[in-house]
Amino acid sequence: MKIPQFKLERYFAKYEFSARYLLCSSDCESLSIADLLALEPGAEDGLKRHWLGYTESQGAPSLRQEISRIYTTVTSEQVLVHAGAEEAIFLFMHAMLGPGNHAVVHWPGYQSLFDVAKSTGAEVSFWQGQPDQAWALDLDELKSMLKPNTRVIVINTPHNPTGWLMPHEMFDELNRLSQERGIFLFCDEVYRELEHNPASRLPAACDVNPNAVSLGVMSKSYGLAGLRIGWIATQNAEIYAKMAALKDYTTICNSAPSEYLSELALRHRQAIVDRNLGIIQSNLTLLDDFFSRHADLFGWLRPKAGPIAFPKLMRGDIDEFCDELVHESGVLLLPGTLYDEPGNHFRLGFARKNMPEALARLDEFLKAR
Repeated sequence: MKIPQFKLERYFAKYEFSARYLLCSSDCESLSIADLLALEPGAEDGLKRHWLGYTESQGAPSLRQEISRIYTTVTSEQVLVHAGAEEAIFLFMHAMLGPGNHAVVHWPGYQSLFDVAKSTGAEVSFWQGQPDQAWALDLDELKSMLKPNTRVIVINTPHNPTGWLMPHEMFDELNRLSQERGIFLFCDEVYRELEHNPASRLPAACDVNPNAVSLGVMSKSYGLAGLRIGWIATQNAEIYAKMAALKDYTTICNSAPSEYLSELALRHRQAIVDRNLGIIQSNLTLLDDFFSRHADLFGWLRPKAGPIAFPKLMRGDIDEFCDELVHESGVLLLPGTLYDEPGNHFRLGFARKNMPEALARLDEFLKAR
């Protein structure tokens, strides 16, 4: 397998634990173990009694049951738990793609979604969001890209890094197209439940399409990245079986304490999501004001979902700007070049409690220039 360096992760390896302010985080404000255990009487004693032997490869039955409650038609037997979303992406691509196959991948996007696909020997085409149309995708363009050997379509909604949310009508038509053409749909839904208007929430792809896989994780909407628990949900027995067999060559099974704590969190997921949405909405108000005051320097498109946005620097070079900012002010932004996006955009995260302080430091940096 030949695969390039993961640009975003190498960038974070350099700055994530040294920069004072992470103004580009893709996850929500986290919790301590004590905070998590306090959500439920008896949880602390339960953790102390929890067995530290091997867990079931598919995931603990009780955890899979709790995950299945996120969906409307999927059962616990159709949930496969992984060590984060990354493992799930890796196993899906290697289970379903190979030389002679073609995949269409939503772009710009998380590098694993296309480079792991390429590493299987498959041909990959980019279905590009249009920045001048609020990063919307064009379904007619997708149809023109499909080939006889197209095996997989990969989408991410709510979208990283733009915060774009696919309209219901497009989502329904895409799922019909997937079924009519016999193409598997991999839907990265790690920001689902963080729609800024709950009425705009899409159904999970796995609930409406037997050819679809829904990707979920504890890291993003729930802010519990340290648990390293992700999953796929699918009605498709072929996909499930192939991924489960490949997992024997990666993690085999998951961390027992992480599974326990993830199950606990998911029993209280609405309270956690409501807390995170409160932080998001408060911070978005500050961002609206900030970008209105700096409209000459930044292009601001308010996202519709999730904790990240993709503003544009109107003057100067984005790589140089981000480099100066982190070294002079300790504020980390993520240049869009790490997504191979050439439009001078940058990723901004706004689901952390200290975002107002980080934004104030950015403001001071701009005034000092």
